[in-house]
Amino acid sequence: MQKPFELNSDPHTRLNILTGERVLVSPHRSKRPWQGQVEDVNQEQRPEYDAQCYLCPTNKRADGDVNPDYTESFVFVNDFSALLKDTPHADINEDELFIAESEKGICKVIAFSPRHDLTLPEMSVPAIKAVVDVWQDEFAALTKNEWIKYIQIFENKGAIMGCSNPHPHGQIWSQNHVPMELQKESVNQKKYFDKYGKTMLSAYIDAELKKSERIIEENDSFVALVPFWASWPYETMLISKRSVQNILAFTEKEKEDLAAILKLLTTRYDNLFNTSFPYSAGMHQSPVNSGDFPEWHWHMHFYPPLLRSATVKKFMVGYEMLANPQRDITPEFAAQQLRNCSTIHYKTV
Repeated sequence: MQKPFELNSDPHTRLNILTGERVLVSPHRSKRPWQGQVEDVNQEQRPEYDAQCYLCPTNKRADGDVNPDYTESFVFVNDFSALLKDTPHADINEDELFIAESEKGICKVIAFSPRHDLTLPEMSVPAIKAVVDVWQDEFAALTKNEWIKYIQIFENKGAIMGCSNPHPHGQIWSQNHVPMELQKESVNQKKYFDKYGKTMLSAYIDAELKKSERIIEENDSFVALVPFWASWPYETMLISKRSVQNILAFTEKEKEDLAAILKLLTTRYDNLFNTSFPYSAGMHQSPVNSGDFPEWHWHMHFYPPLLRSATVKKFMVGYEMLANPQRDITPEFAAQQLRNCSTIHYKTV
């Protein structure tokens, strides 16, 4: 007689309800020995101010501009922008084989604080709230450009994630088309909204809170969890409890709660392996200047690469590149590991 299927031990696929894509989960592989790439542990002690850093106050940047002596966050147009505001229009299609279209936009950098040595989990909640205020202000200012259709707020943390400057900072890229990942999420959220009359993520967090298997943090305004369909080992999502389309709708209380849960989540990350935990994180929110999107529900993705320790990274290669993402440890195990971490940063203990 064949044994019954076990979600926590047998291979299976899970559907990402936001993108419509699947991830292969292989729990039985989590015990395999590791003889692959081992990363260096970054235990560098950075100074509060670095005279060579182009993001520190009063320093000269690569384009020759001098930073102000700022005391909170500092925002400027990226000196090496991937998108340019004055890109001429072009629409190319040769025999339905060679297809290209011009893309223009505005890319900004946000230095989170004047301190060269403080990442988000090491900042105070009021200091993080000041960053949230900047995110909201910049989103509002960029939206006034009617040609901008989407605004992506994100952070790459750590050299392993391609961060080119150790001074803690994030970015905002705005552009005249909606990017591919957002298009996929738009389609699936709209299907759900049209069918049920409420946002997909409002139903999802209600169901997750009842199960409580993958919840990491919760406050009055937000839930932090490992999504059921997570691809990266310790991938998480922040979801607003209120169904809002974008960051402009957040009240002062919600912004304070966002700052508080950001600090708790990123502190747990750092405490997981006693290292400054690398990740790429970013908000997903509705397009702008394109009408109303009642199906859209604000959320924030965290994609960290670390797998077994501070020195072992998850690689998306082979099957992942050619077929679909694959993971060994289950999302439920990852959530339990993160819940077990302290919310007091390991550097202060």
